[in-house]
Amino acid sequence: MSSVTVLRIESAGDRISALDVIRQVFCEEKNWISTVQNQIPDELAGETGFSWFLAKVNGRPAGVLRLLYDPSFELPEEYDVKFMPGITVEKLKSAGRYVEIGRFMILEEFRKNPKVALRLMRAATEEVIERDYTHFITDVFEGEAHSPLNFHTRVLGFEVVGKHLFGELNCSSTRIILMLDILKLYSRIKDSKSRIYGELIEGLRGIFERKAALAQMTRG
Repeated sequence: MSSVTVLRIESAGDRISALDVIRQVFCEEKNWISTVQNQIPDELAGETGFSWFLAKVNGRPAGVLRLLYDPSFELPEEYDVKFMPGITVEKLKSAGRYVEIGRFMILEEFRKNPKVALRLMRAATEEVIERDYTHFITDVFEGEAHSPLNFHTRVLGFEVVGKHLFGELNCSSTRIILMLDILKLYSRIKDSKSRIYGELIEGLRGIFERKAALAQMTRG
């Protein structure tokens, strides 16, 4: 049986492991970037505003996830962003405090193990809830062979809020902008008997309940 662990990247060794995962997926497999050094300058060295997580399977690096806190909603005009009907930048901003999920990747040999993605998401969720953030936002590619679009929308409940054709990665696929209300997700899955949802929220129930109680007190 495989053992899946996730840690926040802080040591030099884990940074090297993360860069190797990025190199294998984004450079060699996808050809979305030319070199990892140009794309990941100081973020993995502890630059303020980011958190990086590394998943390991039986001690072997398997996946990476990056969080960017308080992302800017002022996207470059050349990205040609189109929001869904009824969605505006102002409406998104007013919904809560955002963390952007990016660089979410899993090495090909581990993609059939759902625990890798779920435990990366669990670690990310724990951190953002503890920091009093309320929403995730992310881009995924439409039609790309290993796009997490289905996982994000059908399993986690992300909502499509917009699209754009261009971005920083070298990929011709349309980017789908997704948003997730984290407490809404918890309310939907907290009583589920699904092993997948159990994997996602294991160990987080106390955090969610405490934050939900504080939010209720604030509203009341």
